[in-house]
Amino acid sequence: MAKCAFIGLGVMGFPMAGHLKAKGHEVTVWNRTHAKAEQWAERHGGSVAASPAGAAEGAEFVFACVGNDDDLRAVTTGPGGAFEGLSPGAVFVDNTTASAAVARELSAAAAEMGAGFVDAPVSGGQAGAENGALTVMCGGAEADFAKAEPVIMAYAKACRLLGPAGAGQLAKMVNQICIAGLVQGLSEGLAFAEKAGLDGAAVVDVISKGAAGSWQMENRYRTMIEDEFEHGFAVDWMRKDLSICIDEARRNGASLPVAALVDQFYGEVQRMGGGRWDTSSLIKRLRK
Repeated sequence: MAKCAFIGLGVMGFPMAGHLKAKGHEVTVWNRTHAKAEQWAERHGGSVAASPAGAAEGAEFVFACVGNDDDLRAVTTGPGGAFEGLSPGAVFVDNTTASAAVARELSAAAAEMGAGFVDAPVSGGQAGAENGALTVMCGGAEADFAKAEPVIMAYAKACRLLGPAGAGQLAKMVNQICIAGLVQGLSEGLAFAEKAGLDGAAVVDVISKGAAGSWQMENRYRTMIEDEFEHGFAVDWMRKDLSICIDEARRNGASLPVAALVDQFYGEVQRMGGGRWDTSSLIKRLRK
């Protein structure tokens, strides 16, 4: 069992840190809203630190799951950040969905301190975090990954090293690019079924068993048909992720016409007041 710190207790980090504690690891947490950290400690029995640096002090593994690049820099290399308390030989595991550039930047900073760094963004949403069944895409040195993987598996069903620092974030971009197209296709299909007078649930029951089947279809078609979107991965966060994908594509020369178009569609959903709706709310713009 390892001594761990977890920084960021949002809808993903809160249950992920809980799974680490449930597996017997010693866990100290920090969250920007202190009351949330106290709530976590009351539920799971871990400790609360006054700062990211305090949480990281003496930890073998320091996990983070925050909002974006700026948030990540603030809790790592900013004043009172985790890197102030990071011990030589420790491994920092970043579960934030962020840019590959910041992953490489923090990996280099950790190396200067004699510590390891693994960028480890996750897929599976809130349900995956709560059930300890996330898919984790990793970048970093093989030795650091080998140390961190058994601990990461406390909240994961799959975990794979895909290359050096930044590779995990690049893989997460691939994940989000694929999801964007799938959700738009599912939205168009269900909207078409409605216009055609078909029973959408019956249609999905048939086509989900064929080549059209997907996780999105299986897990989102019913709430899409019922026009319910107060759950799941928010549109605001998907737009953040797609902006990272599009920025990276400008750098590497990849063409993302569908992802860029779907990003614009999500902008329409935001203007409809749906920034916190689930990403499957793309169908609402087709019902206007």
